[in-house]
Amino acid sequence: MIELAEEVREARAVVALETTLIAHGFPPGEGTAVGLEAERAVREAGAAPATIGVLDGKIRVGLSADELGRFDESARKAGPRDLAACAVQNAVGATTVGGTLAVCRTAGIRFVGTGGIGGVHRGFPHPPDVSADLGELARTQALVVSAGIKSLLDVAATMEALETLGVPVLGFRTDELPLFYSAHGGPRVPARVETATEAAAVAASHWELGRGGLLLAQPPPTSLEEVEPLLEAALAEAERQHVRGQAVTPFVLAFLHERSGGRTLAANRELVVANARLAAEVAVASS
Repeated sequence: MIELAEEVREARAVVALETTLIAHGFPPGEGTAVGLEAERAVREAGAAPATIGVLDGKIRVGLSADELGRFDESARKAGPRDLAACAVQNAVGATTVGGTLAVCRTAGIRFVGTGGIGGVHRGFPHPPDVSADLGELARTQALVVSAGIKSLLDVAATMEALETLGVPVLGFRTDELPLFYSAHGGPRVPARVETATEAAAVAASHWELGRGGLLLAQPPPTSLEEVEPLLEAALAEAERQHVRGQAVTPFVLAFLHERSGGRTLAANRELVVANARLAAEVAVASS
């Protein structure tokens, strides 16, 4: 069911990339360009990009430019629970971070670049919504590079959940957790690393202990400090329109992009590419 591209099979250093960002993280037509830019950053750093998605009845690890273009807003969001159904039903499945990690565990890929991970939603347990990203990260020996935890979530509760699950959170040249769009304002991270080599060494030691995943949090290249009021407005509007579950994140992103005059869109694109590059640097340091 899992099919690896030749570039991925032959590479010593591999970085997995999700496809939900391409399909649902950007306005129609822009996601593919961001995906290609992230892949280019991975290659420039010396690793092979393994963009993961479900196409033509298979879970594909490594996609061509034309195949990336098939992941549009009509694609299903494919978390861990959805991968098999998407494959059997011949659906286009755009992998979330959790879905990507589930594939990485089988394919033996240990490094993932993404925007931000999911977690505990604001107001928990009403709604009783906790992202599958957390469980998959805890059980998969992989290091995920992100701009912290998605700021539309309950960040403090998500950090507590990661501690409970035994997932190390490393700040890359920062003592505080970035809040996706903002470099500042999050809780203190348990440990800080200065280089990709140091991050690789921490990951290797963690895995020698038989543990699972790690989160490497990198501040976004452009920090937007005034996003919180927009986030609150976006979540209130989502509630008013009865937007639920997997539909919340794309709804909020679209709202932010519109209300910020495109600044959150540009910041999102920058951080996705920067995280892909850093993930590749750590992968190379580990090879």
